[in-house]
Amino acid sequence: MYTSATAFLEALVEQGITHAFVNLGSDHPGLVEAIARARALGNPVPRMITCPNEMVALSMAQGYAQVSGQPQAVIIHVECGTQALAGAVHNVAKGRVPVLIFAGSSPFTQEGEMVGSRNEFIQWIQDVHDQRGLVRGYMRYDNEIRTGANVKQMVHRAMQFAKSDPKGPVYLMMAREVMEAECEPRDIDMDRWQPLEPTSLGASNARKLVCALATAKRPLIVTSYVGRNADAVDALAELSMRLGIGVIESVPSYVNLPHDHPMYLGNYWNEPSRNIALAEADLVLVIDSDVPWIPTKNSPADDARVYHIDVDPLKEQMPLWYIEPHGSFRADAGTALAEMLHALDDTALQDTDVEERAAHYRAMAAERRRALEDREQSGGGLSIGRLMAALRQHVDANTILLNEGITNYQPVFDHLAPTQAGTMFASGGGSLGWNGGAALGAKLARPDATVVAVTGDGSYMFTTPSSVHWISRRYNAPFLQVVLNNDGWNAPRHSALAVHPSGYASQADDLDLSFSPAPDYGGIAAASGGAASFVIDADSDVDVILHQAFEALEQGLSVVVEARLS
Repeated sequence: MYTSATAFLEALVEQGITHAFVNLGSDHPGLVEAIARARALGNPVPRMITCPNEMVALSMAQGYAQVSGQPQAVIIHVECGTQALAGAVHNVAKGRVPVLIFAGSSPFTQEGEMVGSRNEFIQWIQDVHDQRGLVRGYMRYDNEIRTGANVKQMVHRAMQFAKSDPKGPVYLMMAREVMEAECEPRDIDMDRWQPLEPTSLGASNARKLVCALATAKRPLIVTSYVGRNADAVDALAELSMRLGIGVIESVPSYVNLPHDHPMYLGNYWNEPSRNIALAEADLVLVIDSDVPWIPTKNSPADDARVYHIDVDPLKEQMPLWYIEPHGSFRADAGTALAEMLHALDDTALQDTDVEERAAHYRAMAAERRRALEDREQSGGGLSIGRLMAALRQHVDANTILLNEGITNYQPVFDHLAPTQAGTMFASGGGSLGWNGGAALGAKLARPDATVVAVTGDGSYMFTTPSSVHWISRRYNAPFLQVVLNNDGWNAPRHSALAVHPSGYASQADDLDLSFSPAPDYGGIAAASGGAASFVIDADSDVDVILHQAFEALEQGLSVVVEARLS
């Protein structure tokens, strides 16, 4: 029988969704039957990846989409599964990552009136007033499928939202009776269900920005996620070189400019100091950044001119947000940068000294690189600089790096120093536990790649490592995970001392943040998924142990390296 569930699966295939990360429940009999039917008849169906934890499932979908650019599906059960998606919902929303989340819902009949009517006690308990409302504030679109007559249209409409800027997650739900209901097959012309075209600056605005950048004495570009589009990275690299513009990253979640680029000036996060390049800039162009600076710590000069390009320049989901730009433009970064390069070709520029600016920023970039090298080579013990420098020796163009180092975000980016777009990622959000599932999603998207996740010990525990490493073994998706063990949650400690530097907390021996005695981080992964486990401390030969760890990875094992930082 051709049912609504069958039509739903066909819609996923029409969307090019190749993987569904699933945590099935009592609300999915019709879907389970439709999957089995498709396989028996040889019909295409997305690969179903069983995920014992829903947050891991959504993190896998996020990692897959970040690496491949192709959105995938997550299938969960009723309101319990929806809530169990937890902080991953925040991450895909704030990271603007397209994904389809599909949930069942409790049957709406209870006396056998329809196929799928209630037959288990849990179906009364799981019936809530507004299941979609649990995640509505994070979704680009949400709806309930009420009939098989328009299942495909509902899926394709949802995915138009997911894949149109500003991209993000969408949520659909369907009750058991609807999934089970017979319906007529529908042919869909997918050319008529495409996402919106990227928005542009327009020729006039492109010329205006190019002229402003060209005539400034110290122009600076600030970005966080231009690197979602590799073409935008190439265009940014060219524009910065041709006009002698420094580029700095604020809280980067992608490779926005190669770290060996002459105009790359590094990145900043929460450090309580003013960035020199930002302070001296007389013109700042913000492209694709949610938090270009923190006003209480680090901001441009009062007389600096500020311009802003973003697919969501008003930050419509942020109740408090403003940077008071002199001009703001809603545009896709890749499209806008290409337009600016075209304007640069067609514009006769006056009073610009590109060489002087370029030399200034080259010198700043070179001094930064020398300082990083000094950190890698100086001091005793196991420093984050020394560890990342050793790890960098195992990184090549076929390595995907995931950074959830939390208080070590910045040195992980700095010392791994990625030089190619699409090779290093962060979640783009603030809910910890992304890196484990994201690493699995990255490996499924790029089976040929070496996947390395760097995580703090606290964020490692948030990943639900028992589920992550079981999935890794089940689906042959090995990756290497470096756990930075600094004995607990350092981020809350930093936050407390930043507000109360001389208070009682600064003198306390215990702030309830320690993980001592520490878990056996590698042992958890070994027990759940047969992972290989290594420990590095201040007395270890770091190079030898990392060599052994990558050898185990090449043999098809996932690997956990616990690094006990000094």
